[in-house]
Amino acid sequence: MSEEILVNITPQETRVAVVHAGVVQELLVEREANRGLVGNIYMGRVARVLPGMQSAFVEIGLERAAFLHVADIWEQRKQIGEPAKPIEKILAEGQPVLVQVVKDPIGTKGARLSTQISIAGRMLVYLPQDPHIGISQRIEDENGRQALRDKLKALLPAEEKGGFIIRTLAEGADDAELRTDVEFLRALWSDIRGRALGAEPPRLLHQGLSLAQRVLRDMVTRDTAVVHVDSRENYQKLAAFSRTYMPEVSGKLAHYTGERPLFDLYNVESEIEKALSRRVDLKSGGTLFIDQTEAMTTIDVNTGGFVGQRNFDDTVFKTNLEAAQAMARQLRLRNLGGIIIADFIDMESDEHRAAVLQELKKALARDRTRMSVNGFTQLGLVEMTRKRTRESLAHVLCEPCPICAGRGEVKTARTVCYEVLREILREARAFNAREFRVLGAQGVIDLLQEEESGSVAMLSDFIGKPISLQVEPGYHQEQFDIVLM
Repeated sequence: MSEEILVNITPQETRVAVVHAGVVQELLVEREANRGLVGNIYMGRVARVLPGMQSAFVEIGLERAAFLHVADIWEQRKQIGEPAKPIEKILAEGQPVLVQVVKDPIGTKGARLSTQISIAGRMLVYLPQDPHIGISQRIEDENGRQALRDKLKALLPAEEKGGFIIRTLAEGADDAELRTDVEFLRALWSDIRGRALGAEPPRLLHQGLSLAQRVLRDMVTRDTAVVHVDSRENYQKLAAFSRTYMPEVSGKLAHYTGERPLFDLYNVESEIEKALSRRVDLKSGGTLFIDQTEAMTTIDVNTGGFVGQRNFDDTVFKTNLEAAQAMARQLRLRNLGGIIIADFIDMESDEHRAAVLQELKKALARDRTRMSVNGFTQLGLVEMTRKRTRESLAHVLCEPCPICAGRGEVKTARTVCYEVLREILREARAFNAREFRVLGAQGVIDLLQEEESGSVAMLSDFIGKPISLQVEPGYHQEQFDIVLM
């Protein structure tokens, strides 16, 4: 079944939705204020070498220094068979170094760098420092892989010292398409090298494509029926870009001119709201609960109101099968990466477990991001990893709650009341005030004036000073102040 790609562009941000069979399968957001850095090439300066971590911090002109590990230094990796050099023998503070961003800054971590340069085209990825020719693992036919490798070798000029990775889109490409990609990538690398000569670090030498351009390059396939773009100016720019670099895509571009916003027409806005929710409702009545933490993401499956027609095992099995499909879709929608733990409902049957695991792997197969899935552990959990190169959807669109600071919970009014009483006692021992006035949220003050009024009176007698209470409408439940009068 064909898919549609929706591109919503404003001066502030670009949003992309992939719709398959009428259902939103992927969401991508890029904001001009913090555009992704992956693929950018810089002339950087080594700020600090850390022998103990075998890594270095490199200034590339960002707010935080970027991180370079010894394993990502190409000069080190190419010395096969030779003893590995420690990083302090390769880099020195103040040294200029040509680097490429391989992972965006995430949370408190700076960008991750590599000195091995790779430049992606539509059909090929160019590796100017590596003579190797590789092929995407998604091209499984061994005869076809070898034929592609031979075809590309025949197209390369005799003086070429670099290598290429043949992408999935090259399957079925003719010689002219491959040659165009080769010439474009070699010319681009020559231009980058020219700008690197004498460049004073830190300096940006090459910026990766915009989200809309990457979509045309990487996501448009034979199954793509149309790419709707809702901005006339950007439609014209993308049309010119596609005519130059990927003419086979030009015919699929369409300028959306409808009165209804493009994302409203396809119900994408509601899908974005759902993708920011902790709870995901399944059609059968079951539910997923998705919790994202710094270290990992956990997904818990519950039966909810789903009751099977035959027995409880049937209910559990059907819920887990549906959950496996929904889980794979949510990972794409939310762009969740790193370690992912799925807690399916316990199943007694090994046959059911195997079927659920197979359904999960099948659903994950359409993911464009590299994943690995392990089987069920002894505790009945499924462990997965999904490559993380950019922030998740929640981290792009949201920030930690200023009230709960990301905990997802707030203290009860009674808990805050008792904190207030303890704080008054602490203040009374430290300061000789005439009166102690409590400023707090409505619920906390109400509780102190009603159910806990006896506690307030006892404390006032104990410290020998009056205690007054005042509601502050702008205070959240955990917020309070003790004013010394």
